[in-house]
Amino acid sequence: MKNYNSLILLFVALACTNQVDKKVNKELADRIAKNEYFPFVKSKALEVMKTGFNAGDGYREVWIRDYNTFIELAAQVNDKSVLKENLLVFFRMQGEDGNISDGFTPIEKIDKDETDFSFSKLESRYAAHKNTVETDQESSLVQAVYKYIQLTGDTSILAENIGDKTVTQRLEWSMDFLMQNRFNKKYGLIIGATTADWGDVQPEHCWGVDLNNNTHESIDIYDNAMFIAALDNMIQIIPKTKAKWASIKKSIALNARKYLWDNKKQKFIPHIYLEKGSPFPDDFDENEIYYFGGTAVAIEAGLLTRKEIKISLDEMVKRVKKAGAGSIGLTLYPPYPEGYFANKIMNPVYSYQNGGDWTWFGARMIQQLIRYGFMQEAYDQIQPMVKRVVDNNGFFEWYSVDNKPRGSGTFRGEAGVLYTTIVMFEKATKQTLRNCSISIIKVKVGKNEKNSYSFLSGNNSGLSFRRE
Repeated sequence: MKNYNSLILLFVALACTNQVDKKVNKELADRIAKNEYFPFVKSKALEVMKTGFNAGDGYREVWIRDYNTFIELAAQVNDKSVLKENLLVFFRMQGEDGNISDGFTPIEKIDKDETDFSFSKLESRYAAHKNTVETDQESSLVQAVYKYIQLTGDTSILAENIGDKTVTQRLEWSMDFLMQNRFNKKYGLIIGATTADWGDVQPEHCWGVDLNNNTHESIDIYDNAMFIAALDNMIQIIPKTKAKWASIKKSIALNARKYLWDNKKQKFIPHIYLEKGSPFPDDFDENEIYYFGGTAVAIEAGLLTRKEIKISLDEMVKRVKKAGAGSIGLTLYPPYPEGYFANKIMNPVYSYQNGGDWTWFGARMIQQLIRYGFMQEAYDQIQPMVKRVVDNNGFFEWYSVDNKPRGSGTFRGEAGVLYTTIVMFEKATKQTLRNCSISIIKVKVGKNEKNSYSFLSGNNSGLSFRRE
């Protein structure tokens, strides 16, 4: 009888453990719940989100690539009508070929001598700007609309009439723009200018944000991963588009693996160069560079296996140590040598998008670690990111290699991704603690009440056993 009851106790304990392992173990769950930085970061994020939608103190624009990463945070302090209106502005400013602008700026903030703006009869309040070297604006808007619907349940946005088209039609139109104007038939992938990973600065010009005659067109993983994720989102919110776009999404994913994934080195190559070749010297081995942000977005797009994700994380951690950087928000390593970009903000090395440390992308990698069950690794890697928010009493655009704040303050992209990541941790923790609750109801074995047991497992473990 004693052995039998011991087996019962072991059975119940194991049932609890199996539930926990699916998310996070009890010890780690306790650490997450008691983390000293998380409450401050969440509170600070909500505070800065109440002050506007521009990317940060150094920007007057509302950028779609940024808004896509803090719309979840924005939803905590704004009515859905405000979130919706920001999205609709991008559709009103949509180009005549279907392209989506980077951002919009109140017209009264535009100087008379500024010419790099476009205007729309459908939206008189704003001027639009587009960094044409990048190919993520259209994908970012689709993803942002998807998140809006997930957050609010408001599918009515899809039926909104903007000029002669609905939002549904305009979403497809933006994807058509990419296929018609940014698609390379030879590789079956989306193209853009040569930039540093997810960046929007090309090497050939002192400013470097506009396609021109000197541009070296190329293919990278970031643009294509963003496109894959956008197509997946669009198919989910507009099921009727599946017939057309599902096969395109599959083809882009297969080609991204075929041409951009270096199976031997277990990393994505930086670029496939097209007609003009590389803008860099012939003896420069660009494939020595590891792209952190593009890899994180590729994982989000479902392009890597769980084994490859762990290999990627280990490589990131290894290279962060080599660089002496603060976190896996590191843009890339090693950085491009000084002088390879005409824009001085990319020089010296470890500056801005050339090796700067951006939580804006690093936290997205952590989100994927959580998603794929690497909870301990995710928790370890977020610590330096949340710590520096506390240390600097706020959010900054990027950080130097020695972990000093740089760029725009009140950077909402960082606030948004950290807020979402912390919420993901909290959800996993609550699930763990709920699943691991075991109660001893009664003690009784046979005729001897002192030795009799009755066990009940936790709420969601699926086990309830009683022996009297």
